[in-house]
This record gives sequence, C-alpha cells and structure tokens, in this order.
Amino acid sequence: MLTLKRIDVQDAQVLLKGAQEKARQIGVPMCIAITDESGNLIAFERMDGGKITSITIAIDKAFTAAGARKATGDYGTASQPGSPAYGINSAINGRLMVVAGGLPIIVDGEVVGGIGISSGSPAQDTEVAQAGIDAFLASL
Repeated sequence: MLTLKRIDVQDAQVLLKGAQEKARQIGVPMCIAITDESGNLIAFERMDGGKITSITIAIDKAFTAAGARKATGDYGTASQPGSPAYGINSAINGRLMVVAGGLPIIVDGEVVGGIGISSGSPAQDTEVAQAGIDAFLASL
C-alpha cells in the first residue's frame, strides 16, 4: 500500500495567490492552474485579461509538470527533431506540454502537485509559477 502526499484546496489557494501577486507585479494577467500529484485539476483562475487560448495550455502545463514530475520547459529541447524525446508533445492526446511555464510542486523530495501558467512569455509564465510555489513553501 502507498501513502501519498498531495496538495489540497487550501494549498491550491495559497499557490494561486502567490502566482496572482507576481502576475500583477509584472503586469501580465495569467491563467493559473493547480493540479494534484496525478495531474488532476484542483484549482484554476483566469485573471481578468488572461488569454482565452491560455486556459487549456495552463491546465495542460500543470498536468504535465505533475504527471511527468519535471518542468515543462525541460521538454522543449528534448522534443525537437533529432532529440531523444522527439514527438513527445503529441503524447497523451496532445496534452503533454513542451513550453516552459509548468512546474512540479515538490515537498520533502516528493511531487505533491503541479502548477501551470499561461498568457505571458515562457519566461514570464515560469516566473509566475515559481512565485506561486515560493508562496506555498513559505506557508508550510
């Protein structure tokens, strides 16, 4: 039998708030998705002005980060032609994201969830995702 650690709705609210604050700081309204360790959606917010097209992208970034247990940006180079993971972005019915902005949420060495951000550049999305994680870890 396994015992799993996973974030709950209250944790997801802390992650959302931390990400929202950073998004406001940098002036980019974002779509923010939080999943549990299995990639199942726990919380989502589209900030006023967040791109409609970014809704699914943010959710899939969080899904990928949690499920694959790595940052989505790590797949960017690895998924290019001639690279070891070429074509992986078409896996899981196209849900596996290879653009930066999805990060696993790690506590005590275990992935307990994922956060996915979309609407800015990949660097902005990652910065906002990290701010959400930082706020969450500070609350523990």
